[in-house]
Amino acid sequence: MIRVLLVDDQALVRGGFRSILDGQDDIEVVGEAADGHEAVDRALALRPDVILMDIRMPRMDGIEAARRLLSGGRCPARVLILTTFDEDEYVYQALRAGASGFLLKSAPPRELAGAVRTVAAGEALLAPEITRRMIEEYVRRPRPDAGRRAGLETLTRRELEVLGLIARGRSNAEIAGELYLSEPTVKTHVTRVLMKLGLRDRVQAVVFAYENGLVQPGQ
Repeated sequence: MIRVLLVDDQALVRGGFRSILDGQDDIEVVGEAADGHEAVDRALALRPDVILMDIRMPRMDGIEAARRLLSGGRCPARVLILTTFDEDEYVYQALRAGASGFLLKSAPPRELAGAVRTVAAGEALLAPEITRRMIEEYVRRPRPDAGRRAGLETLTRRELEVLGLIARGRSNAEIAGELYLSEPTVKTHVTRVLMKLGLRDRVQAVVFAYENGLVQPGQ
C-alpha cells in the first residue's frame, strides 16, 4: 500500500485529490496539511511514501518544506510537486531541493494515481517538454563549483555517456538502444552514477548534468 500525504492550502483541492486516490486499491491517503509547516510536522510523524506538495502556500511554501524534509535524509518520502505552467522557476528550485518530479494541476484526474505510483516506485516524473524548457531557461549558463565538477571525474566514460542521455530525457530502454547495451546493464550504470555523485534520483541527475555543462541547453 502506497501511503500519501496531501499538502495544499485549499481544502477543496485536497478533498478532490483524496477522493481520487482513496478510490485506488493500492493507495491510502494517511494525512493532509494546509501549509509547509504542517507538511513537515505531519510527514515526520506519519512517514508517508509520497508527499503530494503544492508550491505556493502561506507560512512556508512547498519548496522550503521539501528542502527541510529531504535534506540529510530526515524523511524517506518522495516529493511530487504540484505546479502550473507559469511556475517554472519554482519547479527548478524544488528539483534542486530533492523533489522527485512534478505534476501539472491541469492534468486529468486519471493521471494522478499513475504519478503517485511512478514516484513511489523510485522513478522520476518529468514531462519532457516542460522539463526541457525549464532547464534551458534557468541553467542557461552553468556555473559548476569545484566540488561538483570533481564529481564528474569519478565517472567512467560509459557512465558519462549514460548521464548525458539521462539529461536528454532518455529512458533506460532508449539508452540501451543507443549504446547497444542490455537494459539491466543500463540500470546498473544509472545506479552507479547516482551513487558516485551522491544524487537522489534521475531528476537530480538531470539538474547536475546541466549545471556542470555536461549537456548544453538546446541539445
